[in-house]
Amino acid sequence: MNRVVQGYNVIAKVNHWLSAVIIIGLFAVGLWMVDLSYYSAWYQDAPHWHKSVGLLLALYTIFRVTWRLLTRSPEIEGTGFEKFAANIAHFLMYALLFGIFISGYLISTSDGRGIDIFDWYTVPSLGALFEDQSDIAGWLHYYFACTLIGLASLHAIAALKHHFVNKDNTLRKMTGAIK
Repeated sequence: MNRVVQGYNVIAKVNHWLSAVIIIGLFAVGLWMVDLSYYSAWYQDAPHWHKSVGLLLALYTIFRVTWRLLTRSPEIEGTGFEKFAANIAHFLMYALLFGIFISGYLISTSDGRGIDIFDWYTVPSLGALFEDQSDIAGWLHYYFACTLIGLASLHAIAALKHHFVNKDNTLRKMTGAIK
């Protein structure tokens, strides 16, 4: 049976919007915490929360990708170029997320210490795998995150363009307000 899907299922919608909120929050906290002084009350806590939430987001993203592969999604609306661009953008956003997760792990574990996830579990360290690991991974982490936020912004602008200019169901499919 080849059934056409009109909108995203509830789990896909929750995955999309919850991930968006968490990613924006982690980006904002990441920018804020790099300027904390040693004497700030948040100097230890902010990185701990950032790492903990980031690692949980990594696990959640694996679930999200798996869910996306196992369930049907509605067709992308628009011209051939728009469909191509949307597919490339989605792939790049997932690739950037995994690059952020890996680089974050490499930053945090280069000194041989594992990463505590809210004091529930410690993700073990592989130690320093290459010279200047923290610096290189930190640079990648920052630029991957900035690129992801830029691409997500274009994604949002495209959804708004489809809604207000094309007047199609692109945005409605993810909000549940399909005509």
